[in-house]
Amino acid sequence: MKTKGQHVHKGLWVLAVSASMALLSACNDNADEPTPADENELITTVNLKFTEQGTTTVQTFSFRDPDGDGGQAPTRFDKIALKPSTTYDLVVELLDESKTPATDISKEVQAESDEHLLVYTVNPATLATYAYGDKDPNNRPIGLKGTLKTNAAGSGTLRVQLRHQPGAKDGTPTPGSDDVNLAFDLTVQ
Repeated sequence: MKTKGQHVHKGLWVLAVSASMALLSACNDNADEPTPADENELITTVNLKFTEQGTTTVQTFSFRDPDGDGGQAPTRFDKIALKPSTTYDLVVELLDESKTPATDISKEVQAESDEHLLVYTVNPATLATYAYGDKDPNNRPIGLKGTLKTNAAGSGTLRVQLRHQPGAKDGTPTPGSDDVNLAFDLTVQ
């Protein structure tokens, strides 16, 4: 015959085992959760700064969407107008103006250059050509600066993409996802 103390001792032991199982189960549930992926940058403003070689003349063309992708429409989306048969130094400025003060994402892209690639696609391709002017530590292009050489007069688009490629950058645009994907109207006249 069991005494009252033995029942209490057995009850406490069952409670302790049950609590331990619940804690272990909770820990295992967390182990099943995926590790968050490296998130894309929030970029609200893209400034393309073209300096005609041999001059100090800078033309800046901008895209601005203060609330980021989705939500309100962009408040600025400039059309690019450049001279024919001219070479321009191109510097890109990327900003997150959703914060005060604004964050210069260009510095983050430079610091994480082995994970980012700016891609420039001119359509039609005969309108202009782009050449990279910077490299990451693995000798792969970055695209924060370079040159754009215009050809004969015409019109088309200049697509600017910032590819986020953590652990996958191979010098091509294919791996990763877009932090920026903008098609600027381009006129060479």
